Amino acid sequence: MHSVGVLALDGVVPFELGIPARIFHAARDHEGDPLYSVTTCSLDGGPVRAEADYDLAVSHDASLLAAVDTVVIPPSHRLGAIREEGRLPGPLRDALAALRPGTRVVAICTGTYVLAAAGLLDGRRATTHWREADRLQRMFTRTRIDPDVLYVDDGDVLTSAGVAAGIDLCLHIVRRDHGSRVANEVARLCVVPPWREGGQAQYIKRPVPDPATGSTAATRAWAVERLAEPLTLAGLAAHAGMSVRTFSRRFRDEAGSTPGQWLARQRVDLARHFLETTDWPVDVVAHRAGFGTGASLRQHLHSAIGVGPQAYRRTFRPQPAA
Repeated sequence: MHSVGVLALDGVVPFELGIPARIFHAARDHEGDPLYSVTTCSLDGGPVRAEADYDLAVSHDASLLAAVDTVVIPPSHRLGAIREEGRLPGPLRDALAALRPGTRVVAICTGTYVLAAAGLLDGRRATTHWREADRLQRMFTRTRIDPDVLYVDDGDVLTSAGVAAGIDLCLHIVRRDHGSRVANEVARLCVVPPWREGGQAQYIKRPVPDPATGSTAATRAWAVERLAEPLTLAGLAAHAGMSVRTFSRRFRDEAGSTPGQWLARQRVDLARHFLETTDWPVDVVAHRAGFGTGASLRQHLHSAIGVGPQAYRRTFRPQPAA
């Protein structure tokens, strides 16, 4: 069983603190057995003052982190010298220095400050809440902060934007560890969307479309049901009852990407589902997902996640029990 340790710092935000336990505890194998254990700790094992108007009692100190497979650091509104000076207090510095080699480290929202101050993001790409992105970038120039994404997966170090993006990141981890079937079941149990692409834009001052001028939402839903068919920009705009120019602008405002980029992501996601759940040949998967040819699918899948269809299928499709 994969062990997860969640570090609650003083001023922790309760919502994000609860995300890892809620998501990972819901992940079960085909026999219904848990795939993760989740334990919460504080630096000294004592109560932690939450960002809300109450304290949180925990049963473990930060020595727990040296024994787990994944460490999660939720956001805190009392980071003090970490946020102001980029400096870790001694106990926190020591706790992170004691992590075993290969430990996966995850930060949600302003938890990214902690990883950056520990030097764990040097030379890496990361994200945080968009309101903190400029400050974080100025303080930690060796880290490339991307303020326009929901989360960043950099292998053994993962970071997310704020609030619900922590759910997206934890679901992504489940999907990466155990495939779409398990992640989708977790999403159903937790009543959350099963998949939001990490590269999707954070919701930064996006205007609400005037109801009188329409929205692209209905067209996006229509397109998702027809991914195997040829879908052109002109056809999408016609369905929405807009000019191509207006549709393209409004689509980007609402979805955070161009229609072509969005369609490619939807088709990649559909192809991944088929690769995990069917025995179809790659050319059939490509056709059913709207890529037309196996070569096109290979190109898009490799661009999106760095592997081809066969490698993805071997990695994520559950193997038959012996």
